[in-house]
Amino acid sequence: MTALGFLYPGHSAEDDYPRMEQLLGSDIRLTVVHTDIGEDARSVDALLEMGSAHRLAAGVEELRLSGAEAVVWACAGGSFVYGPQGAHEQVRGLARAAGLPASSTSFAFAHAAREIAAQRVAIGATYPDDVAALFAAFLKEAGTEVVVVRGSGVVTAAEVAGWDYDHVLALAREADHPDADAILLPDTALHTASHLPALEKALAKPVLTASQVTVWEALRLAGRRVNAPELGTLFTREPIVQA
Repeated sequence: MTALGFLYPGHSAEDDYPRMEQLLGSDIRLTVVHTDIGEDARSVDALLEMGSAHRLAAGVEELRLSGAEAVVWACAGGSFVYGPQGAHEQVRGLARAAGLPASSTSFAFAHAAREIAAQRVAIGATYPDDVAALFAAFLKEAGTEVVVVRGSGVVTAAEVAGWDYDHVLALAREADHPDADAILLPDTALHTASHLPALEKALAKPVLTASQVTVWEALRLAGRRVNAPELGTLFTREPIVQA
C-alpha cells in the first residue's frame, strides 16, 4: 500500500481525488485533509493568507496519523504567490511539521513539465491576470518557457468548482499556442480528473492540470511510478505492467 496525503484548501474539487484513486489502482490511497482558506478570493493577499504556515499546520497531524508517506499542499495559487524562494520555505516548513517529504502544486507543475519534456508551455488560468502572471514567473524561474498566459478573471474558487467540461475545454483552447509543447491549467478548484483524455485528444497535445500533477508529485515523492493513461500523458511514462 502506498499512502499519500494532501492538504486541500476549502471545498471545491476535492472529489477529483477519489476519482484519481480509483484510476490509480487498489494499492494506492489518497487522503485529503481540508484547510481553512479564510476568504475565498483570488487576490494576492488572500492567497498569501491561504498558504500561511498556521493554516497548513492545522491539518498536518491528521495526515501524519493517516500513515501518509508524503504530503503535498494541493494548492497552486497559495504557493506560487510566495515566489520560488518563499514557496521553497513553505514546503520546507510543511516537511518539518509533518516529518515527511513534502511539496506543493506549484512545484508539481514544474516537475511534471520536465517529466514530459515540455520546454515551452501555455497557461490557461482561471485567476485574474496579475495572479496568472505570478504563476508564469514561477515557471520561468524553474526553467520552463511560457509562450502565452491567459487569465480568466475569476475571483472565487466556488465559481471555478462549478465549471463543466465545456468550460474547461474552452479555457484550454483559449490558452493554446502552436509553439507550446503542453497546456497547463493551474487551479485545484477546477474539476479535471474525468476530462484528461478528452482534453488531450481535442487539443492534440499534453494537458497538465492541478489535481493531476498534485497526485503525480505525491507519487514521485513516495518513489512510486504508475501507468494510468486515463490520467493523461503525464501518467504514461512508465510501462503498463507494474512490478
